[in-house]
Amino acid sequence: MFELDIRSRQPIYEQLVEKLKELIMNNILKVDEQLPSVRTLAQQLTINPNTIQKAYRELEREGYIYSIPGKGSFVSEATNIINNEKLEKVKQELSKLLTEAIYLGITREDLMGIFTKVSDSVKEGDTND
Repeated sequence: MFELDIRSRQPIYEQLVEKLKELIMNNILKVDEQLPSVRTLAQQLTINPNTIQKAYRELEREGYIYSIPGKGSFVSEATNIINNEKLEKVKQELSKLLTEAIYLGITREDLMGIFTKVSDSVKEGDTND
């Protein structure tokens, strides 16, 4: 499914959360699709099941997934994910990155090209750059 960097300073569960969010946002994991069980994913990634459980709890808290006792975890609808606070945070982060990019000399045309490429990729559910 994906790989985690055990040498990274970022905790494993945070890496897992980010990877799963990416798969959900890029429509690779579809709405109501079941995620691998904690035990299965822990075996595939060779990490502690508690780490997987912590990542799943975080994703559920943020609204990306929902759990059904005895059945597993599933991808939530996008409408449950979007909230104003998170959107504002993304805008702030994007502003910082754009400021740095402009400072480093990127042109408006380059930025628009990147935006178009990413937008098309998300619409098509394609994560290959």
